[in-house]
Amino acid sequence: MSPASRVLLRTARRTAILRACPVSSSLASRSCPQCGLSTVPARRLAAVVSGPSTGATSASAPPPPPPSGPSSTSEAKPRRKPLTKEQRDFLSSALRVNQTGELAATLIYAAQTPLVVRQHPHLRPLMKHMYDQEVGHLKTFNKLIAKHRVRPTALYPLWSVMATGLGWSTAFMGREAAMACTEAVETEIGTHYNGQIRELLEMTAQWEEEGYEVGPELGELITTLRRIRDEELEHLDHAVDNDAKKAEPHWLLTGVIRLGCRSAIWVSERV
Repeated sequence: MSPASRVLLRTARRTAILRACPVSSSLASRSCPQCGLSTVPARRLAAVVSGPSTGATSASAPPPPPPSGPSSTSEAKPRRKPLTKEQRDFLSSALRVNQTGELAATLIYAAQTPLVVRQHPHLRPLMKHMYDQEVGHLKTFNKLIAKHRVRPTALYPLWSVMATGLGWSTAFMGREAAMACTEAVETEIGTHYNGQIRELLEMTAQWEEEGYEVGPELGELITTLRRIRDEELEHLDHAVDNDAKKAEPHWLLTGVIRLGCRSAIWVSERV
């Protein structure tokens, strides 16, 4: 496949997943240091409020008197809107399922790597790069789960066994099947992260319209989800570039894996 065709395919895949979550114009593009793929980590920019003018005031327009009383002081302070029960449940389920998904991803790559690298040694750096990124994602959500005291999924052992089995079996089928597994998994994960980002952006936009301040923790969570989503989409690009589409039967293999991912997400959000 020519480089131009690969660029067109990557653009089409990312557009399909990212279409529902527009990227702010303030995002700064960068390239992955190991693979050269473009990523777009989100950065929240602090609003810069200009101070009062230091010039001389007109005699006909004297400066307004300073506010008096405790009420005016309290109104000037930023306000934080407390989370509703539905919002707390959404955030808890999001962290729980994200931790589960990243655990599964690390186990899939760990099981695939020995078999894939044995037959295709040139893929060792790529498999290590993707595995290392998934380990970083898992550590991030482990910290968030502990920090916010969110209960992990009760099916942790089951997902661990199934993820290891999926990684080993697809690698045993060959490089193309292993890459098709990555394609299917990362498509579902990218779509899932995008849904969470969209939900959080809608929630914070509503707060800002009502005059409430969005706390730094929620802003950092959105930034983290965007970064991880973009790294997962890198893995999707790597898989397609390494002949994921040549797996036979591609439609059946990816369809079954994507259905399994959606089912695991649905269960982990609730159990």
